[in-house]
Amino acid sequence: MKMNIEIDCTPEEAREFLGLPDVSKANDIYVDTVAKAMKGVTSLEQLEGLAKQVAPMGQMGLKIFQDLAQSALSPNKDKADKE
Repeated sequence: MKMNIEIDCTPEEAREFLGLPDVSKANDIYVDTVAKAMKGVTSLEQLEGLAKQVAPMGQMGLKIFQDLAQSALSPNKDKADKE
C-alpha cells in the first residue's frame, strides 16, 4: 500500500512543526557582519583571509564562499573591461 500526504505550509510553519529553532535573527547578524567586512575587499587574497575568519564550516565553507565571491566579482571585471 502506498500513501501520499501533502502538507501546505510556509517554511516558518514547517520549522515550528518540526521543533527547529528560529535562527533568522542570528542569520541576519551573520549576513550583516559579512557584508560590512566585505566592503573594501579588492582582491581574492583579501577575500580568502576574510572568509577564514568568518566561515563557520572550515575548509568546505571557505570553498563555497570563494566560489560565491569569485562569481560575484567576475561580472564587475567583465563590465570594467568593456568600458
